[in-house]
Amino acid sequence: MLSALIFAGSITVPIFCVLGLGVQFRRIGWITDEFAAIGSKLVFQVSLPCLLFVKLVEADFRHNLPWLLTVYAVLATIASFLLLERFAKVRLPRQEDRGVFVQGAFRSNMGIIGLAFCISAFGDQIIAPASIYLALLTTLFNILAVITLTRHRANGKHTASWRNVFVNILKNPLIIAIALGVVVSLSRFPLPNMLLTIGGYFAQMTLPLALLCAGASIRLHELSNAGALYQAVTAKLLLVPLVIAFGGVMIGLRGEALGVLYLMSSAPTAAASYPMTRALGGNHHLAAAIIAVTTLGSLLSTTLGVFLLRQSGLI
Repeated sequence: MLSALIFAGSITVPIFCVLGLGVQFRRIGWITDEFAAIGSKLVFQVSLPCLLFVKLVEADFRHNLPWLLTVYAVLATIASFLLLERFAKVRLPRQEDRGVFVQGAFRSNMGIIGLAFCISAFGDQIIAPASIYLALLTTLFNILAVITLTRHRANGKHTASWRNVFVNILKNPLIIAIALGVVVSLSRFPLPNMLLTIGGYFAQMTLPLALLCAGASIRLHELSNAGALYQAVTAKLLLVPLVIAFGGVMIGLRGEALGVLYLMSSAPTAAASYPMTRALGGNHHLAAAIIAVTTLGSLLSTTLGVFLLRQSGLI
């Protein structure tokens, strides 16, 4: 139990500290609102697509595909998304909070925290199936995020046609990067090492820049009054991962497959949700707060979940 707590802390505490630095840097004037906006745009359009592309190019999509795990995860995520959409429509009065709530409740930081959890739990042999899971679910996450943020825009157009949603998905830099990465991986087309090195440089700046900009957007005085924040945190850290893991147990997932499913779904809200929210006109202050609180809360919730699964002999 202690080792699991130390491991979870080594992953989540540094990220939360960077968020805290973003808060402090804004207070002393080192980061301005303009910097946060430009930095978020850079993450969304350049560095995060580079990160996804480089990772997917190196993955093997032709062998040992975890079909049961990935198909179930896709269906469970869609079901969770629909339930969260219904809840947001009924329980959240502010239009600009709804899409941010839904995204914050289902979208996990799989590429950084989730993958690190999996490697620590099962070793390097889990990288291939976890990367395939990451590729498929990241694509789905981004599609669903664009849908919910576009539908609930608070700019006078409260609803969007499906044509506009589809166009936004096709223009999304993350979707483009994922599609190109999968195509290159499947074709085994040799890319110049220089290109991968350059992409790697941009990829390495993704998390710190995204977290600093998210931290700079946090308004601590708003947290105590943000009902949507606490509802999103409860769903993200407790309800969604537990329900998804329970369904995985019911269909026969065990061991590494169940571990990947739980660890990926229990990771805190993705840092990428902040720049996407800002780019699509959502309540980015709420998005930043969800990232901060779920990152801190996952220190306890993920450790508890792993402990219970191990005690039950399921992983």
